[in-house]
Amino acid sequence: MKILFVGSEAIPFMSTGGLGDVLGSLPAALASEKNMDVRVVLPLHKSTKEKFIKQLTFVGETYVYLSWRCQYCGVFSCVNNGVTYYFIDNEYYFQRDSAYGNFDDAERYGFFGKAVLDIMPLIDFYPDILHTNDWQSAMSVVYLKRKYASIPEYSKIKTIYTIHNIDYQGVFPLHVIGDVFGLDSMDDLVTVEYNDCMNLTKGAIVCADQVSTVSERYANEIQTEFYSSGLHHVLHMFADKVCGIVNGIDVDYYNPVNDTVIASKFDSKNLDGKAICKKELQRLAGLPENSRIPVISMVSRLASHKGFDLVKFILPEILSFGVQFVLLGTGEQDIEDYFRELHNRYPSQVKVFFEFNKDLSKKIYAGSDIFLMPSKSEPCGLAQMISSRYGTVPVVRETGGLYDTIKPYNKYTDEGNGFTFANYNAHEMKDAIGRAVELYNDEKKWDALVRKIMDIDFSWNVSAKKYINLYKKLIG
Repeated sequence: MKILFVGSEAIPFMSTGGLGDVLGSLPAALASEKNMDVRVVLPLHKSTKEKFIKQLTFVGETYVYLSWRCQYCGVFSCVNNGVTYYFIDNEYYFQRDSAYGNFDDAERYGFFGKAVLDIMPLIDFYPDILHTNDWQSAMSVVYLKRKYASIPEYSKIKTIYTIHNIDYQGVFPLHVIGDVFGLDSMDDLVTVEYNDCMNLTKGAIVCADQVSTVSERYANEIQTEFYSSGLHHVLHMFADKVCGIVNGIDVDYYNPVNDTVIASKFDSKNLDGKAICKKELQRLAGLPENSRIPVISMVSRLASHKGFDLVKFILPEILSFGVQFVLLGTGEQDIEDYFRELHNRYPSQVKVFFEFNKDLSKKIYAGSDIFLMPSKSEPCGLAQMISSRYGTVPVVRETGGLYDTIKPYNKYTDEGNGFTFANYNAHEMKDAIGRAVELYNDEKKWDALVRKIMDIDFSWNVSAKKYINLYKKLIG
């Protein structure tokens, strides 16, 4: 089976978030399965070229027609983790300091979407499945359906459009439909127009054979007005082709058994190393080194939808439980200011690291006891799975992938793998943390829960098998 992934970023080449994690891990998990030929197409961003150009091989060049434009398109390639990655080279569009947020993003990613189809003869690869991801690759689906479907080589390609976050839809002024994208028929307009704008995600939903999201719960949530950022009407119309598959994590990169970043290695059979990691975290944070004080942590962008309005409202009361709190992240200024002031008020209980630091994040995952994710919305979430991998018990709100991956602990039956709360409510969050702290004080039961969550399989292998089943269904 031939699969071609399309997206704007992938680890290790370039990544700003969860999309990069997915396109750096899922293709490799799929490629390890029998009879799978998996490849990925990315833009050749400036940062990618600077870091990896010596590892890239020039494949060839072609030209891409975008409305009245004729643009150069170079193709480079390399192999990473058994997967062939192709890079679309055009310095006018991609030799930028930032991948997103440019004035001409519509044109840049319109070019990218069309280039994906135009390079197929050059690389001699016509996939069974074209698997696109988020709005930056949405036009590959639209162009395939509207412009290329009658060409024999393209006619049998099935498409999947994966929504990683419905809040980012690729919305542009209506005039770009013809002038930039070269879509000039009434059917083209109906396909991509939404609320008097061009909406790339809407166009991909209409044109794709399958629409997937990064968790089953999120697939249902985005069909409601509260979560959909305005697209619930469209998703309702095409509900029969919407599904959800939970992301995985890189269990080799996040592995306390051989992690050289953390203070001491450990596994579910021997937790002595976790105690050393906790002591090291308390030392790094300048907090009292006491093994019996529960450490609650967060690793997150400091944004309101991540639940920080709840945390700000109730955290002083949570500190009265006798806990320590460690936060790593950067973001909205008012949230940063709040935590600076909180640290000044509670220097022996609160430490905040205002930075993005992957090594430090692993030290926090390994050294904490409880991991807090009170998100208002969370398409999938990775941190709750990473924290579990390091034996840090998650406390989450029941939304999106948090609901699908973390089930509430029952103290009578010992079922569940974390603590949850349903409503977006600060006191419900406080109650869930209180239950976690209560169990922490029962050393035997807490130890059993820690060992249990460390052995849960959150690898990409589980998700890969579900995607393979979906691909088989699509191609019959």
